[in-house]
Amino acid sequence: MIQMALLKTIGFWVISTLGVFLVIALIIGWWLSAPAYKGELLDNFDGKTFINREGYQNKGFTDLLKWATTRRPGPWIEKSEADVEFGAKPADRVNDSTQVITYINHSTFLIQTDSVNILTDPVWSERVSPFSFAGPKRMRPPGIRFEDLPEIDVVFISHNHYDHLDIQTLKRINERFDTQFIVPLGVDAYLNKMGIENTIALNWWEGVDVSDSLRIDAVEAQHFSSRGMLDRDKTLWAGYVIQSNNGNIYFAGDTGYNNFFTEIGERYAPIKTAIIPIGAYIPRWFMSPVHVDPAQAVQIHHDVGAELSIGMHFGTFPLADDGEQQPLNDLEIALNGENFIVIKEGSNVVID
Repeated sequence: MIQMALLKTIGFWVISTLGVFLVIALIIGWWLSAPAYKGELLDNFDGKTFINREGYQNKGFTDLLKWATTRRPGPWIEKSEADVEFGAKPADRVNDSTQVITYINHSTFLIQTDSVNILTDPVWSERVSPFSFAGPKRMRPPGIRFEDLPEIDVVFISHNHYDHLDIQTLKRINERFDTQFIVPLGVDAYLNKMGIENTIALNWWEGVDVSDSLRIDAVEAQHFSSRGMLDRDKTLWAGYVIQSNNGNIYFAGDTGYNNFFTEIGERYAPIKTAIIPIGAYIPRWFMSPVHVDPAQAVQIHHDVGAELSIGMHFGTFPLADDGEQQPLNDLEIALNGENFIVIKEGSNVVID
């Protein structure tokens, strides 16, 4: 009788404790969740969530648990500011006929062309996480000091994941510059909630003129969105094409591979420069729906007909099981003379 009572007491305590943790997790997940898009039915919106085109294979919580319990991550070496040399302060403006593209980190580039300064998915925080004490940690400092940035005219955000929408960085930009924030459908509600009001939300194949001679269009990508537990696919994800007299620039965002890249290439030909992800792709059984591997990145380079492609989404945050150098090694294997390069943080390429 005593043993039975003890077991019941232990069982009740375990169940109660798990219940408390579950309630806390749900509260945190609800608190972190971004506002959902509310609008009419669209080809890529069913009234509740956004959808990818046919061929996308969704990975759920069970798959996430399988990956988390079987991970074999490759090696990374953390470097501090003392270990690296920051890049030179960028020019205030690029007024000639060139494109100057500076790699800052991960998916963050400073694009200067046609007298317009554009930042892509800017991240200067130490972690890409809702918490300052946990989550993927920066392994290399940003290539350019935030204080050295020129006036930023436009920021575009590909989707609302923490390694692409870093709200602390966006608030700093909003406080310092008179910046236009271009985002996919629904992401504007979150930015507005966080005090960033100068936003334009676009669906795929929609665009906005940001100067007399430069336009930015959102284009299709294959991915997903969420910041908490209750907002999966409630906002859109996208790539972008910058159109100017100095040549079109394609920024792919986060994406898996599908057959829409040829459509992007046809609609926006000729594409002078493409910026394409090459990292966070292992294991393929889990990552392939949402992250291309280096070989697929080279295929995208061909599909869109880019004169030059630049790799991104590697070497900064350990988000998958590929190690720090593996994307570069696999890209080298995949290349067959293609004009596809990577740039060191803080360095730039000038494209005539």
